[in-house]
Amino acid sequence: LAGVVAVEITGGPDVPFHPGRKDAPEPPPEGRLPDATKGCDHLRDVFGKTMGLSDKDIVALSGGHTLGRCHKERSGFEGPWTPNPLIFDNSYFTVLLGGDQEGLLMLPSDKALLDDPVFRPLVEKYAADEDAFFADYAEAHMRLSELGFAEA
Repeated sequence: LAGVVAVEITGGPDVPFHPGRKDAPEPPPEGRLPDATKGCDHLRDVFGKTMGLSDKDIVALSGGHTLGRCHKERSGFEGPWTPNPLIFDNSYFTVLLGGDQEGLLMLPSDKALLDDPVFRPLVEKYAADEDAFFADYAEAHMRLSELGFAEA
């Protein structure tokens, strides 16, 4: 719920939310998030094979990097991805296509999206069309948040 609210109050799309999912008694095992130093095959392994998400979902969810920043003590990387990390928009994709910019961070896993023949056209689409990004992001966010959820 916090992620849905954060996206919406920072200018992003309305993400469908279905209450009722029970919290897990234990945290999930380490390694469910992708390694930021790896490329597209790794992203597909983590999000596709493990979670059942599509290539479109992977790129759309990567756009969530438009919010926030990396913290060196947590990831080894430091800095925001976008000039205004408190606004949810398509600037992650425009910055990614624009190349390295002083003061902004792009992880190796972000840059790898540009080298993939399926991922890059989606990056270009979302950079040019914020509405398309918002629609695909909302769908992917909902799908990710409902992994393992079955209504009674």
